[in-house]
Amino acid sequence: MNQDLSNSISGAVGVNGLMSIIVSLACIALAWWALQHLKLDLVVRHPKGPQGKLLHLLLAIVLGRFVAEFLIDYITWSQMIRYML
Repeated sequence: MNQDLSNSISGAVGVNGLMSIIVSLACIALAWWALQHLKLDLVVRHPKGPQGKLLHLLLAIVLGRFVAEFLIDYITWSQMIRYML
Protein backbone atom coordinates (compact mmCIF):
# COMPACT_ATOMS: atom_id res chain seq x y z
CA MET A 1 0.00 0.00 0.00
CA ASN A 2 2.80 2.40 0.90
CA GLN A 3 4.61 1.53 -2.34
CA ASP A 4 1.50 2.42 -4.38
CA LEU A 5 1.21 5.80 -2.66
CA SER A 6 4.90 6.49 -3.29
CA ASN A 7 4.55 5.59 -6.98
CA SER A 8 1.45 7.77 -7.29
CA ILE A 9 3.18 10.77 -5.72
CA SER A 10 6.27 10.26 -7.88
CA GLY A 11 4.11 10.11 -10.99
CA ALA A 12 2.26 13.30 -10.06
CA VAL A 13 5.49 15.17 -9.37
CA GLY A 14 6.92 13.95 -12.67
CA VAL A 15 3.85 15.09 -14.63
CA ASN A 16 3.92 18.50 -12.93
CA GLY A 17 7.61 18.87 -13.71
CA LEU A 18 7.11 17.94 -17.35
CA MET A 19 4.16 20.32 -17.62
CA SER A 20 6.25 23.14 -16.13
CA ILE A 21 9.08 22.53 -18.61
CA ILE A 22 6.73 22.48 -21.61
CA VAL A 23 4.84 25.60 -20.51
CA SER A 24 8.10 27.46 -19.80
CA LEU A 25 9.64 26.60 -23.16
CA ALA A 26 6.44 27.48 -25.00
CA CYS A 27 6.21 30.85 -23.24
CA ILE A 28 9.87 31.63 -23.96
CA ALA A 29 9.33 30.78 -27.64
CA LEU A 30 6.21 32.95 -27.69
CA ALA A 31 8.10 35.83 -26.07
CA TRP A 32 10.92 35.42 -28.60
CA TRP A 33 8.38 35.62 -31.43
CA ALA A 34 6.67 38.67 -29.89
CA LEU A 35 10.00 40.47 -29.36
CA GLN A 36 10.92 40.17 -33.04
CA HIS A 37 9.15 43.48 -33.66
CA LEU A 38 10.85 45.29 -30.77
CA LYS A 39 13.07 48.09 -32.02
CA LEU A 40 16.26 47.46 -30.09
CA ASP A 41 18.12 50.02 -32.22
CA LEU A 42 16.61 52.72 -29.97
CA VAL A 43 18.46 51.23 -26.99
CA VAL A 44 21.38 49.24 -28.44
CA ARG A 45 23.93 50.58 -30.94
CA HIS A 46 24.20 47.39 -32.99
CA PRO A 47 21.04 45.31 -32.45
CA LYS A 48 22.09 42.79 -35.14
CA GLY A 49 25.44 42.16 -33.40
CA PRO A 50 26.11 39.40 -30.87
CA GLN A 51 25.38 41.59 -27.85
CA GLY A 52 22.07 42.73 -29.35
CA LYS A 53 21.05 39.15 -30.12
CA LEU A 54 22.04 38.07 -26.60
CA LEU A 55 19.99 40.89 -25.11
CA HIS A 56 17.06 39.81 -27.28
CA LEU A 57 17.42 36.22 -26.04
CA LEU A 58 17.70 37.27 -22.39
CA LEU A 59 14.63 39.49 -22.69
CA ALA A 60 12.70 36.59 -24.22
CA ILE A 61 13.78 34.26 -21.39
CA VAL A 62 12.84 36.74 -18.66
CA LEU A 63 9.50 37.70 -20.20
CA GLY A 64 8.67 34.10 -21.06
CA ARG A 65 9.53 32.91 -17.57
CA PHE A 66 7.26 35.53 -15.97
CA VAL A 67 4.36 34.52 -18.22
CA ALA A 68 5.05 30.80 -17.63
CA GLU A 69 5.20 31.31 -13.87
CA PHE A 70 1.81 33.03 -13.98
CA LEU A 71 0.29 30.24 -16.08
CA ILE A 72 1.75 27.47 -13.91
CA ASP A 73 0.50 29.19 -10.75
CA TYR A 74 -2.93 29.61 -12.32
CA ILE A 75 -3.10 25.93 -13.27
CA THR A 76 -1.98 24.90 -9.77
CA TRP A 77 -4.54 27.16 -8.12
CA SER A 78 -7.32 25.91 -10.36
CA GLN A 79 -6.42 22.32 -9.44
CA MET A 80 -6.61 23.24 -5.73
CA ILE A 81 -10.20 24.43 -6.11
CA ARG A 82 -11.47 20.85 -6.10
CA TYR A 83 -10.35 20.54 -2.45
CA MET A 84 -12.61 23.37 -1.26
CA LEU A 85 -15.33 22.45 1.18
